[in-house]
Amino acid sequence: MQRRTAMVFLALMGLLAPVSPATATSPKDAVIVLEGAKSAEGIAAGDGTTFYAGDLQLGDIYRGDINSGKAKLFIDVSKFDAAPRAAVGMKADLRNDLLFVAGGATGKAYVYDTASGEPVRDYTLAPGFINDVTLTDEGAWFTNSVAAELYFIPVGRHGRLGDVQKLALHGPAAKIAGTFSLNGIAAADDGRTLIVAHSGLGRLFTVDPETGNSAVIAGVDVPNVDGILVRGSQLWAVQNFSNQISRFRLADDLASAEPRKVITSAEFKVPTTVAFFGDTRDGDTLAAVNAKFNDTTATQYEVVLVPAWG
Repeated sequence: MQRRTAMVFLALMGLLAPVSPATATSPKDAVIVLEGAKSAEGIAAGDGTTFYAGDLQLGDIYRGDINSGKAKLFIDVSKFDAAPRAAVGMKADLRNDLLFVAGGATGKAYVYDTASGEPVRDYTLAPGFINDVTLTDEGAWFTNSVAAELYFIPVGRHGRLGDVQKLALHGPAAKIAGTFSLNGIAAADDGRTLIVAHSGLGRLFTVDPETGNSAVIAGVDVPNVDGILVRGSQLWAVQNFSNQISRFRLADDLASAEPRKVITSAEFKVPTTVAFFGDTRDGDTLAAVNAKFNDTTATQYEVVLVPAWG
């Protein structure tokens, strides 16, 4: 069932029309192959230059290094689960050595130990498509692409995990539109505000994590938006079938943002999610995963490295 659902997801994504990239390729772009992966979607920054990337269809997790340019299988789901899982968006909690993974059409969230690779806990969140995750000091927030709600898993002292909580959304972010609505998610303002990407509308919204109230971020038009990343006042939005990452500067009140740069690469082949690394040989670097949703013959999946500032 999970395999069939994943393939339906790939087919649906392939129906979306691509948009031509806007700028030229950077000569420093590089790729890191995920050897053996059958698909790919999510990526998370770990300690230093370590990254984690997921196999969408199987749920396996790869671990690699930005500087070495190598990656290998780290978590083989078949060793502890008879059925394939799924791995969409993911984030690493470096304080507690935990990796949070959105489970896509399984409706689940998975938590793994980043030291041992062992499963820590599974959560059943809701029917639909659990697409992405972000972290705050209090815990992990997940999106559902077919429901106007978020899910919160508290993380206490020493990485103690609590029970899942549901937050219903209100306002413009709650609109269900297109095959996928809510997609990427990021924390801003020290976790006091969440920002969500809405693929169906091509817009970004702020969400109050206490009330679920949402508001559009003016000045941001991002067709095919997928994963997003926020660092301080900077926001990067991955536009999958556009084969680009758009960088914006957020206003202090998060009510608007100004476009600053469109980052493209000849190596982008439907990138979906992105992670930031500030400790590499080439300076600040973005690592984006090629999902290749429009290539049914793909036999290789990779992470693409591009300069973070374009």
